[in-house]
Amino acid sequence: MDPTTALVAASAAHAGFSVVVSVVVYPALADVARESPRQWSTRHDAHSRRIGYVVAPLYLLVAAACVWVLATGPQGWAWAALTANAVAAAVTALRAAPTHGRLGREGPDPGLVRTLLRADRWRTAAAVVAVVAALLAA
Repeated sequence: MDPTTALVAASAAHAGFSVVVSVVVYPALADVARESPRQWSTRHDAHSRRIGYVVAPLYLLVAAACVWVLATGPQGWAWAALTANAVAAAVTALRAAPTHGRLGREGPDPGLVRTLLRADRWRTAAAVVAVVAALLAA
């Protein structure tokens, strides 16, 4: 496998995961926040534990593919894919993860839930841009 193909594969996996989180997982969490606030802590803690088994290896895979492409001298659309993957990672690290932390500590505050959903939409958009750019780079 060459580095660009690895970037396509990793970006596609990340985009697919992000779309599932945006369409299925986070709306379900938002429903719990609205409909069953007493169950929030249990549900959010379970989500946080379980999602880590997918997120950690996936982000390592994306990072490894990006480093591989960087090491080979990216050109054209590869730069766009690298940038979009970096944006997705930054949104996760700087907005989504801290918001999850606050939701875990403070409970299902509607403003925090909206912040999480908004961050997730940005992250998903960046992940989709990354896979499209990676495909154009291939």
